[in-house]
Amino acid sequence: MSATAEGDRFTVEVGHVPGATVLTLVGELDHDTAQPLREALGAVQAEDGERLLVDFSGVAFCDSTGLNVLLQGRQEAERAGTTIEVVGLRRPVERMFRITGVDEIFTVHADVTAALAGRPQHH
Repeated sequence: MSATAEGDRFTVEVGHVPGATVLTLVGELDHDTAQPLREALGAVQAEDGERLLVDFSGVAFCDSTGLNVLLQGRQEAERAGTTIEVVGLRRPVERMFRITGVDEIFTVHADVTAALAGRPQHH
């Protein structure tokens, strides 16, 4: 089962693998495009205790709005008893995560396969 929320320059696809829900992001995540991610994070919070993996491998750009949406989603996930983990950070987005310290807040994995195997990425 998957659903897609679309913006002009950004899409979020919600998929499921055993033990996790995966949000696959594609495009540029910024103030003008963050709503589909906000909606997807809100929708999947209702699902029961699974890990939530946010796949950034298709994201070329992420600004502070995108980071804030992700951080808000993390707080909601924790209240619901689950975690959000980040996978597939490309260089410009990884740099934004590192500069802001967000990479210290989330468990970061190289890709979905590594996340499912429990192998966090080391900096």
